Amino acid sequence: MRRKRVAVVDRMVERGSCGLATSIMMITRRIALAVLLLLSIPSFAQSLRAGEAISRIQHRYAAAPPPNTVDTIKVGDPDTVVTGITTTFLDTMDVLRESVKRGNNLIITHEPTFYNHSDDTKFFADDPVYKEKLAFIEEHHLVVFRLHDEIHAGTTDHILKGMYEALGWQEYPHPTGPRGQYFVTIPQTTLDQLAQRLQTQLHIQTLRVEGDPKLSISHVAFLPGSSGLEKQVFALRQPDVEVLIAGEASEWETVEYVRDAVAQGRHKALILLGHEVSEEPGMEQCAKELRELFPGVRVDHIEAGQPLWNPEHGPVTKK
Repeated sequence: MRRKRVAVVDRMVERGSCGLATSIMMITRRIALAVLLLLSIPSFAQSLRAGEAISRIQHRYAAAPPPNTVDTIKVGDPDTVVTGITTTFLDTMDVLRESVKRGNNLIITHEPTFYNHSDDTKFFADDPVYKEKLAFIEEHHLVVFRLHDEIHAGTTDHILKGMYEALGWQEYPHPTGPRGQYFVTIPQTTLDQLAQRLQTQLHIQTLRVEGDPKLSISHVAFLPGSSGLEKQVFALRQPDVEVLIAGEASEWETVEYVRDAVAQGRHKALILLGHEVSEEPGMEQCAKELRELFPGVRVDHIEAGQPLWNPEHGPVTKK
């Protein structure tokens, strides 16, 4: 009887040892797999080509580019191996220099590199400013891609989303429908108080306001960038909208429309933030999204900065 008990105990120990050994083997395999995955990230980064990265970025924001899109490579070889990515509102000389300093060679710019919407360079062929900028890009083997149409496309305008998050407005009510994201209801304030709050929160040097400073505001239309007369007036026509916040507007178009509306006693106003101010937070949001898309690649957002200043707020000193 005693021998049988010993045999049973021996078998239990043996089974326990096997189970322990199996568990150790499984844990070891999982650790090895995790190490391999971590080691694969740098190799992915080292093999990522600019053209492949751009294609993935485009699909991140839209199923397909819209017709006649400006979202194209402006300068550079798509076969270039990506060493780092910069997002920015606009690839100024300062942004390009800082990108080179940081080791980033893929530049994702929201606005044109060469001073007109389509980046048509025929007029600038012999221009010294254009030639020096182009030479710098080519000398440092940069790839410049414009991300404009696709990041604004779809049910979510990611530039506007970034601005709402910068202001803390993302949770405020929006109307339903395809254009609803451009309209927002905020806690009641006055035009003067709203303008001051925007200037402080966004560090604006050249904010401009049109309308009665004491006008009560709760319904806002927000059109970043330069959306043009028809979209801006359409927004102002909405019965509940008291103020349009925009990046910029032609002074002989929307600005004069609002002036006449105010003169007629209509409760309308206009706040112009500046084009860069109204879209830079969206490109900073883009950088956060690209870090998720390319976990093994350095992605930096580099601010283009406000180009204009006034006597009360001088030009920002570059750090």
